[in-house]
Amino acid sequence: MTESHHKPNGGFRNPWPGNQPPPWYKVPRLVIEMQRAARVAPSPKRGTIPVVTPCIEYPRSEREGVSATWIGHSTVLMQFGALNVLTDPIFGQRASPFEWAGPRRVVDPALSIDALPPLDIVLISHNHYDHLDRKSVIEIARANPNATWVVPVGVAERIRKWGAREITELDWWQQTTVLGTQITATPAKHFSSRSINDRDKTLWCGYALQLNGTRVYFAGDTAYQPEFSEVGKRCGPFDVVMIPIGAYEPRWMMQSVHANAEEAVQIYKDVTATHPNAPLPMMLAIHWGTFRLTTEPMDEPPRRAVASWRANGLDEKRLWVAQFGETRRVIPESASVNGSHVIVLCELATTHMEFGT
Repeated sequence: MTESHHKPNGGFRNPWPGNQPPPWYKVPRLVIEMQRAARVAPSPKRGTIPVVTPCIEYPRSEREGVSATWIGHSTVLMQFGALNVLTDPIFGQRASPFEWAGPRRVVDPALSIDALPPLDIVLISHNHYDHLDRKSVIEIARANPNATWVVPVGVAERIRKWGAREITELDWWQQTTVLGTQITATPAKHFSSRSINDRDKTLWCGYALQLNGTRVYFAGDTAYQPEFSEVGKRCGPFDVVMIPIGAYEPRWMMQSVHANAEEAVQIYKDVTATHPNAPLPMMLAIHWGTFRLTTEPMDEPPRRAVASWRANGLDEKRLWVAQFGETRRVIPESASVNGSHVIVLCELATTHMEFGT
Protein backbone atom coordinates (compact mmCIF):
# COMPACT_ATOMS: atom_id res chain seq x y z
CA MET A 1 0.00 0.00 0.00
CA THR A 2 1.31 3.46 -0.92
CA GLU A 3 2.16 5.60 2.08
CA SER A 4 0.56 9.00 2.52
CA HIS A 5 2.12 12.08 0.95
CA HIS A 6 1.64 13.80 4.32
CA LYS A 7 4.56 13.42 6.71
CA PRO A 8 3.50 12.21 10.16
CA ASN A 9 4.93 15.30 11.88
CA GLY A 10 3.84 17.82 9.26
CA GLY A 11 4.95 18.69 5.76
CA PHE A 12 4.85 16.55 2.64
CA ARG A 13 6.78 13.88 0.76
CA ASN A 14 6.62 11.82 -2.37
CA PRO A 15 4.62 8.75 -1.28
CA TRP A 16 6.45 6.27 -3.47
CA PRO A 17 9.42 4.48 -1.81
CA GLY A 18 12.88 5.64 -2.84
CA ASN A 19 11.64 8.78 -4.51
CA GLN A 20 12.89 11.62 -2.33
CA PRO A 21 15.09 14.29 -4.00
CA PRO A 22 18.81 14.41 -3.08
CA PRO A 23 19.74 16.46 0.01
CA TRP A 24 20.89 20.08 -0.12
CA TYR A 25 24.56 19.26 0.43
CA LYS A 26 24.71 17.76 -3.09
CA VAL A 27 23.78 21.07 -4.76
CA PRO A 28 27.43 22.27 -5.07
CA ARG A 29 28.19 19.17 -7.14
CA LEU A 30 25.30 20.09 -9.45
CA VAL A 31 26.60 23.65 -9.79
CA ILE A 32 30.04 22.39 -10.82
CA GLU A 33 28.52 20.01 -13.38
CA MET A 34 26.36 22.82 -14.78
CA GLN A 35 29.40 25.06 -15.23
CA ARG A 36 31.20 22.31 -17.14
CA ALA A 37 28.13 21.58 -19.28
CA ALA A 38 27.69 25.27 -20.14
CA ARG A 39 31.25 25.36 -21.51
CA VAL A 40 30.57 22.34 -23.73
CA ALA A 41 27.10 23.46 -24.88
CA PRO A 42 26.64 27.18 -24.16
CA SER A 43 23.17 28.61 -23.68
CA PRO A 44 21.75 30.49 -26.68
CA LYS A 45 22.42 34.21 -26.65
CA ARG A 46 19.53 36.38 -25.57
CA GLY A 47 17.50 37.57 -28.52
CA THR A 48 18.50 34.72 -30.83
CA ILE A 49 15.46 32.48 -30.19
CA PRO A 50 12.40 33.49 -32.22
CA VAL A 51 9.23 34.72 -30.53
CA VAL A 52 5.96 34.88 -32.46
CA THR A 53 2.95 37.12 -31.89
CA PRO A 54 0.39 35.42 -29.64
CA CYS A 55 -3.22 35.19 -30.87
CA ILE A 56 -5.08 36.38 -27.80
CA GLU A 57 -8.76 37.32 -27.83
CA TYR A 58 -9.57 40.38 -25.72
CA PRO A 59 -11.13 40.56 -23.29
CA ARG A 60 -12.41 36.97 -23.60
CA SER A 61 -12.94 34.27 -26.18
CA GLU A 62 -16.42 33.51 -27.46
CA ARG A 63 -15.36 30.28 -29.16
CA GLU A 64 -15.80 26.68 -28.10
CA GLY A 65 -12.92 24.59 -26.80
CA VAL A 66 -9.69 25.93 -25.38
CA SER A 67 -6.76 27.88 -26.75
CA ALA A 68 -3.29 27.75 -25.23
CA THR A 69 -0.48 30.27 -25.61
CA TRP A 70 3.01 29.31 -24.41
CA ILE A 71 4.47 32.40 -22.72
CA GLY A 72 7.59 30.51 -21.60
CA HIS A 73 8.74 27.85 -19.12
CA SER A 74 5.55 26.60 -17.41
CA THR A 75 3.59 29.81 -17.94
CA VAL A 76 0.65 29.17 -20.26
CA LEU A 77 -2.37 31.36 -20.94
CA MET A 78 -5.50 29.33 -21.60
CA GLN A 79 -8.63 30.90 -22.99
CA PHE A 80 -10.93 28.21 -21.72
CA GLY A 81 -14.29 29.02 -23.18
CA ALA A 82 -14.99 32.53 -21.89
CA LEU A 83 -12.53 32.16 -18.99
CA ASN A 84 -8.90 33.25 -18.94
CA VAL A 85 -6.63 30.92 -16.98
CA LEU A 86 -2.90 31.38 -16.32
CA THR A 87 -0.48 28.71 -15.07
CA ASP A 88 2.65 29.21 -12.94
CA PRO A 89 3.25 32.87 -13.81
CA ILE A 90 6.88 33.93 -13.93
CA PHE A 91 7.55 37.13 -15.84
CA GLY A 92 10.73 38.15 -14.04
CA GLN A 93 14.23 37.94 -15.47
CA ARG A 94 15.59 35.49 -12.90
CA ALA A 95 14.29 32.33 -11.28
CA SER A 96 15.91 33.29 -8.01
CA PRO A 97 15.38 35.11 -4.73
CA PHE A 98 17.96 37.65 -5.95
CA GLU A 99 17.81 40.18 -8.77
CA TRP A 100 21.57 39.96 -9.34
CA ALA A 101 22.15 36.20 -9.28
CA GLY A 102 20.52 32.93 -10.21
CA PRO A 103 19.20 31.47 -13.49
CA ARG A 104 18.44 34.25 -15.96
CA ARG A 105 15.95 34.07 -18.78
CA VAL A 106 17.31 33.24 -22.21
CA VAL A 107 13.99 34.31 -23.76
CA ASP A 108 11.80 37.13 -22.49
CA PRO A 109 8.13 36.33 -21.79
CA ALA A 110 6.16 36.17 -25.03
CA LEU A 111 3.50 38.33 -23.36
CA SER A 112 3.97 41.01 -20.75
CA ILE A 113 1.68 41.17 -17.73
CA ASP A 114 0.21 44.38 -19.14
CA ALA A 115 -0.69 42.54 -22.37
CA LEU A 116 -2.61 39.74 -20.63
CA PRO A 117 -6.40 39.68 -20.91
CA PRO A 118 -8.34 39.95 -17.64
CA LEU A 119 -7.57 36.82 -15.62
CA ASP A 120 -10.21 34.71 -13.90
CA ILE A 121 -8.08 31.84 -12.54
CA VAL A 122 -4.39 31.54 -11.74
CA LEU A 123 -2.97 28.08 -11.04
CA ILE A 124 0.19 27.62 -8.95
CA SER A 125 1.79 24.16 -8.92
CA HIS A 126 4.33 24.75 -6.12
CA ASN A 127 6.55 27.36 -4.53
CA HIS A 128 9.86 27.09 -6.41
CA TYR A 129 11.21 30.37 -7.80
CA ASP A 130 10.80 29.33 -11.43
CA HIS A 131 7.08 28.72 -10.83
CA LEU A 132 6.12 31.20 -8.11
CA ASP A 133 7.59 34.65 -8.69
CA ARG A 134 6.88 37.33 -6.09
CA LYS A 135 6.89 40.36 -8.39
CA SER A 136 4.74 38.58 -10.96
CA VAL A 137 2.17 37.69 -8.31
CA ILE A 138 2.12 41.25 -6.98
CA GLU A 139 1.57 42.75 -10.44
CA ILE A 140 -1.01 40.18 -11.52
CA ALA A 141 -2.93 40.47 -8.25
CA ARG A 142 -2.98 44.26 -8.57
CA ALA A 143 -4.24 44.13 -12.15
CA ASN A 144 -6.73 41.29 -11.49
CA PRO A 145 -8.13 41.77 -7.98
CA ASN A 146 -11.07 39.42 -8.58
CA ALA A 147 -9.03 36.51 -9.93
CA THR A 148 -9.16 33.24 -8.02
CA TRP A 149 -5.78 31.73 -7.19
CA VAL A 150 -5.74 27.94 -6.84
CA VAL A 151 -2.69 26.67 -4.97
CA PRO A 152 -1.41 23.55 -3.16
CA VAL A 153 -1.73 23.23 0.60
CA GLY A 154 0.47 25.74 2.42
CA VAL A 155 1.01 28.25 -0.39
CA ALA A 156 -1.94 30.56 0.29
CA GLU A 157 -0.32 32.42 3.18
CA ARG A 158 2.61 33.54 1.04
CA ILE A 159 0.66 34.85 -1.95
CA ARG A 160 -1.90 36.53 0.32
CA LYS A 161 0.95 38.68 1.62
CA TRP A 162 1.72 39.58 -1.99
CA GLY A 163 -1.80 40.84 -2.69
CA ALA A 164 -3.80 37.83 -3.87
CA ARG A 165 -7.33 37.99 -2.43
CA GLU A 166 -9.43 35.04 -3.55
CA ILE A 167 -7.37 31.92 -2.81
CA THR A 168 -8.30 28.25 -2.70
CA GLU A 169 -5.86 25.66 -1.32
CA LEU A 170 -6.17 22.08 -2.51
CA ASP A 171 -4.69 18.76 -1.42
CA TRP A 172 -4.17 15.96 -3.94
CA TRP A 173 -7.48 14.83 -5.44
CA GLN A 174 -9.41 17.63 -3.80
CA GLN A 175 -11.69 19.63 -6.08
CA THR A 176 -13.09 23.11 -6.31
CA THR A 177 -15.39 24.86 -8.78
CA VAL A 178 -14.55 28.36 -9.96
CA LEU A 179 -16.92 30.13 -12.37
CA GLY A 180 -18.26 26.80 -13.54
CA THR A 181 -14.80 25.26 -14.01
CA GLN A 182 -14.13 22.09 -12.03
CA ILE A 183 -10.51 22.02 -10.87
CA THR A 184 -8.85 18.94 -9.37
CA ALA A 185 -5.40 18.97 -7.77
CA THR A 186 -3.47 15.94 -9.02
CA PRO A 187 -0.43 14.08 -7.63
CA ALA A 188 3.05 15.08 -8.77
CA LYS A 189 6.52 13.82 -7.89
CA HIS A 190 8.60 16.79 -6.84
CA PHE A 191 9.44 18.81 -3.71
CA SER A 192 9.03 22.35 -2.39
CA SER A 193 11.27 25.01 -0.86
CA ARG A 194 12.06 28.72 -0.94
CA SER A 195 15.10 28.39 1.36
CA ILE A 196 17.16 25.70 3.04
CA ASN A 197 14.90 25.85 6.10
CA ASP A 198 11.45 25.18 4.59
CA ARG A 199 11.92 22.11 2.42
CA ASP A 200 8.66 20.21 1.80
CA LYS A 201 6.61 22.33 4.21
CA THR A 202 4.15 23.12 1.41
CA LEU A 203 2.64 20.78 -1.17
CA TRP A 204 3.22 20.46 -4.94
CA CYS A 205 0.68 19.29 -7.52
CA GLY A 206 -0.73 19.39 -11.04
CA TYR A 207 -4.27 20.34 -12.06
CA ALA A 208 -7.07 18.89 -14.16
CA LEU A 209 -9.73 21.31 -15.40
CA GLN A 210 -13.15 20.67 -16.88
CA LEU A 211 -15.57 23.18 -18.36
CA ASN A 212 -18.52 22.51 -20.68
CA GLY A 213 -17.15 19.14 -21.78
CA THR A 214 -13.60 20.37 -22.44
CA ARG A 215 -10.87 18.85 -20.26
CA VAL A 216 -7.33 20.09 -19.77
CA TYR A 217 -4.44 18.67 -17.74
CA PHE A 218 -1.54 20.78 -16.46
CA ALA A 219 1.02 18.39 -14.96
CA GLY A 220 2.90 21.13 -13.07
CA ASP A 221 6.50 20.30 -12.24
CA THR A 222 7.02 16.57 -11.87
CA ALA A 223 9.20 13.54 -12.29
CA TYR A 224 7.67 10.29 -13.50
CA GLN A 225 5.47 8.52 -10.94
CA PRO A 226 2.96 5.64 -11.07
CA GLU A 227 -0.29 7.58 -10.61
CA PHE A 228 -0.56 9.34 -13.95
CA SER A 229 -2.89 6.63 -15.23
CA GLU A 230 -5.12 7.34 -12.25
CA VAL A 231 -5.17 11.02 -13.25
CA GLY A 232 -6.42 9.99 -16.67
CA LYS A 233 -8.95 7.58 -15.22
CA ARG A 234 -10.45 10.08 -12.77
CA CYS A 235 -10.19 13.31 -14.74
CA GLY A 236 -9.95 12.40 -18.43
CA PRO A 237 -10.27 11.98 -21.29
CA PHE A 238 -8.37 15.18 -21.97
CA ASP A 239 -8.40 17.51 -24.94
CA VAL A 240 -5.11 19.23 -24.09
CA VAL A 241 -2.31 18.13 -21.77
CA MET A 242 0.67 20.27 -20.73
CA ILE A 243 3.63 18.13 -19.68
CA PRO A 244 7.18 19.22 -18.72
CA ILE A 245 9.98 17.85 -20.89
CA GLY A 246 13.13 19.65 -19.68
CA ALA A 247 15.58 20.20 -16.80
CA TYR A 248 16.36 16.51 -16.34
CA GLU A 249 20.15 16.09 -16.26
CA PRO A 250 22.14 14.91 -14.37
CA ARG A 251 19.89 12.01 -13.50
CA TRP A 252 21.54 11.40 -10.11
CA MET A 253 20.02 14.74 -9.09
CA MET A 254 16.97 15.16 -11.28
CA GLN A 255 15.43 11.72 -11.59
CA SER A 256 13.25 12.35 -8.54
CA VAL A 257 12.49 15.93 -9.54
CA HIS A 258 11.91 16.28 -13.30
CA ALA A 259 10.76 13.90 -16.02
CA ASN A 260 13.09 13.57 -18.97
CA ALA A 261 11.70 13.80 -22.49
CA GLU A 262 11.11 10.05 -22.81
CA GLU A 263 9.33 9.95 -19.44
CA ALA A 264 7.19 12.90 -20.53
CA VAL A 265 5.99 10.83 -23.48
CA GLN A 266 5.27 7.96 -21.08
CA ILE A 267 3.25 10.34 -18.91
CA TYR A 268 1.20 11.19 -22.00
CA LYS A 269 0.65 7.50 -22.68
CA ASP A 270 -0.36 6.87 -19.06
CA VAL A 271 -2.93 9.66 -18.87
CA THR A 272 -4.52 8.55 -22.15
CA ALA A 273 -4.41 4.78 -21.61
CA THR A 274 -7.58 4.53 -19.53
CA HIS A 275 -9.71 6.02 -22.32
CA PRO A 276 -8.59 4.01 -25.38
CA ASN A 277 -11.61 4.94 -27.48
CA ALA A 278 -11.32 8.69 -26.94
CA PRO A 279 -9.47 10.95 -29.41
CA LEU A 280 -5.90 11.54 -28.33
CA PRO A 281 -5.29 14.98 -26.79
CA MET A 282 -2.77 17.52 -27.95
CA MET A 283 0.36 17.59 -25.79
CA LEU A 284 1.99 20.98 -25.26
CA ALA A 285 5.61 20.51 -24.19
CA ILE A 286 6.49 22.94 -21.39
CA HIS A 287 9.32 23.59 -18.90
CA TRP A 288 12.20 23.89 -21.36
CA GLY A 289 14.16 26.52 -23.29
CA THR A 290 13.55 29.48 -20.96
CA PHE A 291 16.01 29.13 -18.07
CA ARG A 292 19.25 27.13 -17.90
CA LEU A 293 18.47 25.05 -14.81
CA THR A 294 20.35 21.79 -15.45
CA THR A 295 23.16 20.30 -17.54
CA GLU A 296 21.49 19.13 -20.76
CA PRO A 297 21.76 21.44 -23.81
CA MET A 298 18.77 23.77 -23.86
CA ASP A 299 17.59 22.57 -27.27
CA GLU A 300 17.88 18.87 -26.41
CA PRO A 301 14.50 18.24 -24.66
CA PRO A 302 12.29 18.82 -27.74
CA ARG A 303 14.58 16.76 -29.98
CA ARG A 304 14.42 13.85 -27.58
CA ALA A 305 10.67 14.27 -27.13
CA VAL A 306 10.09 14.15 -30.89
CA ALA A 307 12.30 11.06 -31.23
CA SER A 308 10.49 9.27 -28.40
CA TRP A 309 7.09 10.29 -29.78
CA ARG A 310 7.98 8.77 -33.14
CA ALA A 311 9.49 5.65 -31.56
CA ASN A 312 6.19 5.08 -29.76
CA GLY A 313 4.24 5.41 -32.99
CA LEU A 314 2.17 8.35 -31.78
CA ASP A 315 0.39 10.78 -34.07
CA GLU A 316 2.93 13.54 -34.75
CA LYS A 317 0.16 16.10 -35.14
CA ARG A 318 -0.64 15.61 -31.45
CA LEU A 319 2.77 16.73 -30.17
CA TRP A 320 3.12 20.50 -29.99
CA VAL A 321 6.64 21.81 -29.49
CA ALA A 322 5.67 25.46 -29.48
CA GLN A 323 7.54 28.56 -30.40
CA PHE A 324 7.52 31.17 -27.68
CA GLY A 325 4.22 33.01 -27.99
CA GLU A 326 2.59 30.45 -30.24
CA THR A 327 -1.15 29.91 -29.84
CA ARG A 328 -3.28 26.92 -30.80
CA ARG A 329 -6.95 26.21 -30.25
CA VAL A 330 -8.40 22.75 -29.68
CA ILE A 331 -12.07 22.09 -30.34
CA PRO A 332 -13.15 18.90 -28.51
CA GLU A 333 -14.94 15.93 -30.05
CA SER A 334 -18.37 17.01 -28.84
CA ALA A 335 -18.14 20.27 -30.79
CA SER A 336 -16.37 19.01 -33.92
CA VAL A 337 -17.82 17.83 -37.19
CA ASN A 338 -15.83 14.65 -37.74
CA GLY A 339 -15.97 13.22 -34.22
CA SER A 340 -12.39 14.06 -33.29
CA HIS A 341 -10.37 17.00 -32.01
CA VAL A 342 -9.83 19.91 -34.34
CA ILE A 343 -6.52 21.70 -33.79
CA VAL A 344 -6.43 25.23 -35.18
CA LEU A 345 -3.11 27.05 -35.62
CA CYS A 346 -3.30 30.78 -35.24
CA GLU A 347 -2.72 32.54 -38.54
CA LEU A 348 -0.17 34.82 -36.86
CA ALA A 349 1.91 31.89 -35.67
CA THR A 350 2.12 29.56 -38.62
CA THR A 351 5.90 29.24 -38.60
CA HIS A 352 6.81 26.36 -36.32
CA MET A 353 10.16 25.04 -35.17
CA GLU A 354 10.89 21.44 -36.11
CA PHE A 355 13.17 19.45 -33.82
CA GLY A 356 14.69 16.08 -34.45
CA THR A 357 14.05 16.05 -38.19
